[in-house]
Amino acid sequence: MPSNRLPTDTDKDPFLATLGERVKLLRARRGLTRKTLAKLAELSERHVANVESGVGNASIQFLRQLCSVLNCSLAEMTGDETASSPDWLMIREILRGRSDEELVKARAALGELFDSPASEVSRRQRIALIGLRGAGKSSLGRLLAEQLNCPFIELSSQIELLAGCSIAEIHALYGQTAYRRYEQRALEEVIRLHTHAVIATPGGIVSEPATFNFLLSHCYTVWLKAAPEEHMSRVLAQGDRRPMSGNREAMEDLKRILESRAQFYSKADKTFDTSDMSAEQAFSRLFEQVSR
Repeated sequence: MPSNRLPTDTDKDPFLATLGERVKLLRARRGLTRKTLAKLAELSERHVANVESGVGNASIQFLRQLCSVLNCSLAEMTGDETASSPDWLMIREILRGRSDEELVKARAALGELFDSPASEVSRRQRIALIGLRGAGKSSLGRLLAEQLNCPFIELSSQIELLAGCSIAEIHALYGQTAYRRYEQRALEEVIRLHTHAVIATPGGIVSEPATFNFLLSHCYTVWLKAAPEEHMSRVLAQGDRRPMSGNREAMEDLKRILESRAQFYSKADKTFDTSDMSAEQAFSRLFEQVSR
């Protein structure tokens, strides 16, 4: 007779367990709940949950639907991207085992070789604020731009101008992949038009490596960091109840998103923690740091 015993971690196939963790990571990095991912991919939420738990027998077609929504390749989802060609394999071997500091140098060298980054002087003229909603990007960004006598630019507003509709409509009508394309085009346009500015970026800009690389190479970036509870309370204090709408696990989702993006946010030139600070205190200390 078949057993009704739930599978334990030792019962799970190692490949399916790893696949589940990567699906969760990619979903969190893009700020999607499991329910939203299932809906956008036109799949059963239970099926997605099983795959994330490492017990789902995922078919190739099923994975292709997830990849389409998460804007990644099958190779990236299964973790085999660097086995796609002999050159990838050789590059991977050169980088294998390197420290974080060495990898930073390698990324910078490749950026100089292929991306034509801005000079350090011109890069410092554009300050880009990154981080989750509620960290103070808009409020502190406006004050900083006023003090520096330069334009303040909300990249989200530029995306809407470029698309001719709201962010919500972009996602609803065209999907997340199209949104990321608009995001990249809007950033490129802002960089082209403004040599001196303070830019508040959407929280998920780190989800698209090409866009984030472009931001890092053309702007002086500051990660505005705060405790998850402060992120949530500040957004709610602004009258925006979307973080709690229809989501009983909103705080856990927020923590998961922050955890999945933290390593990307930490690539910023500066990390500035706004926790337990008034707006006045945060601005004073932030201005002091970016003025050095």
